Amino acid sequence: MAGFKKFLMQGNLVQIAVAFIIGGAFATVVTAFTTVIMDLIGKVGGSANFSSYQPGGVHVGGFITALVAFIILAAVVYFGVVKPYEAFHERYMKEEEAAATEVDVLTEILGELRQGRGQGQV
Repeated sequence: MAGFKKFLMQGNLVQIAVAFIIGGAFATVVTAFTTVIMDLIGKVGGSANFSSYQPGGVHVGGFITALVAFIILAAVVYFGVVKPYEAFHERYMKEEEAAATEVDVLTEILGELRQGRGQGQV
């Protein structure tokens, strides 16, 4: 039972759960925004629902509607999430210095040994 509790309380599992919940809530907002944009497109250019569009008897209307909704959704995610995150990250997050590799550490030790700093100390 203790192992199961530890599994449930792992940081990654909790973070994934929070991300899933926030993602679901964000999807609702984006869907509502997409509906608004589709309605505006409908007011400007006629019907924004292309479901009944069948050139030559081929049902492509549903695909066109889904494609327009996808482009709107991608734009909302890119300009509403990705770009602000990148700007925040550039402005407030300092890039951490690269951690020294084994080769760097060994080269430094070798240099000190060659200079005689390591003699007499064990």
